[in-house]
Amino acid sequence: NEFRLYYQPKRSMKSGQITGVEALLRWQHPELGMILPMQFIPVAEENGLIVPIGRWVLRTACQQSVEWQKSGLPPLNMAINLSARQFIDESLLDDIKQALQDTGMSPELLEVEITETMVMRDVETTVDILKELKSMGVRVAIDDFGTGYSSLSTLKQFPVDSIKIDSSFVQDLTRSIEDRGLTEAIIAVGRNLSLNVIAEGVETSEQYEYLKEQACDEFQGFYGNAALPADELSQLIASLADKSTEPGE
Repeated sequence: NEFRLYYQPKRSMKSGQITGVEALLRWQHPELGMILPMQFIPVAEENGLIVPIGRWVLRTACQQSVEWQKSGLPPLNMAINLSARQFIDESLLDDIKQALQDTGMSPELLEVEITETMVMRDVETTVDILKELKSMGVRVAIDDFGTGYSSLSTLKQFPVDSIKIDSSFVQDLTRSIEDRGLTEAIIAVGRNLSLNVIAEGVETSEQYEYLKEQACDEFQGFYGNAALPADELSQLIASLADKSTEPGE
């Protein structure tokens, strides 16, 4: 009972409104304090514990979404990350169906994030799994987009809703011509395929303004908000209803 979920808001580039959240796992260790995912997820992935952990994340995030709505907050898109091992686990689809059924969460509010590298390992199997998810009403996003090796012809086979620009490109956006070119190309790909484009790791007003000029749809990062516990996020959303939602303020 030491795992905790934090939630990082996604914001609209145009309005600054919070459009959804991404559930992020933390380990609150009684002696070591807060342990971040990169310190324990690789071990959990290696020994298989990532599957039951992922099942807990899924159910907890769905339950939180329902509780927020019951408390009067507007429906928010809830994104969860699937690891490579989870994605190929034979119980994945049943686990998602069960979590939605048990919590009463609307499937349209759930979005699963998978990395570009994962989807390219076995394109045929990936397409089958994604089609099943879409038939359930669940949204799909490709995370860390631009770091893998998918071609446009392959990408258009995948029934996905969003692509997320990897934070490594956003980090040097205002200094690197190459990163600007890649970012603009990813936004153009998303626009041409009618996909929602989300920029990760936006930390400065310069990055935000540049992405806004390029017609990126949404962003997340410290410039909007850091990841917050559920109660703090609900307070933030309530406070934004009473004042300007311009990010960075």
